[in-house]
Amino acid sequence: MESGRIERLLDAYFEGNTTLAEEATLRDYFTNGEVAAHLEPMKPMFEGFVKAKEEVSATEIALPRSGSKINPWWYSIAATFLVAVTVGSIVFSNSGLSKEEEEALAALKQTREAMMMLSSNLNKGTENVAYLNEFTKGTSTIRHIEQFTETKNKILK
Repeated sequence: MESGRIERLLDAYFEGNTTLAEEATLRDYFTNGEVAAHLEPMKPMFEGFVKAKEEVSATEIALPRSGSKINPWWYSIAATFLVAVTVGSIVFSNSGLSKEEEEALAALKQTREAMMMLSSNLNKGTENVAYLNEFTKGTSTIRHIEQFTETKNKILK
């Protein structure tokens, strides 16, 4: 077998990209024939795979058995009981709010109203600041006119 093909198969093997047939080809090459000298270090690995495949354990493994068998119908009874308790607790629970929760909601409502009033007053103040900005622009224009007038008077004198 040509060593170039075997080298490509080895590269694919070490990257995990070979099929079972390609792995069998590699195993046969390294265990049943003449191996190229530069591929000789791979031979013990593939021979070890063949030996490991032949190994059989003589020890019998005993799996532990469960202590008691619970009939499957007990599971359905337990599930039904659990559903009944859940539904009962939802239906019969007190859906009203406690006095403390009602006080907290009232305080939240008052706070919200106070914040809305503060917001509206700030918005009114912002409108006045906009008018002030227009006044500042007008004042700046008047200063430019005064400077122009002073310069004109100096030139004409």
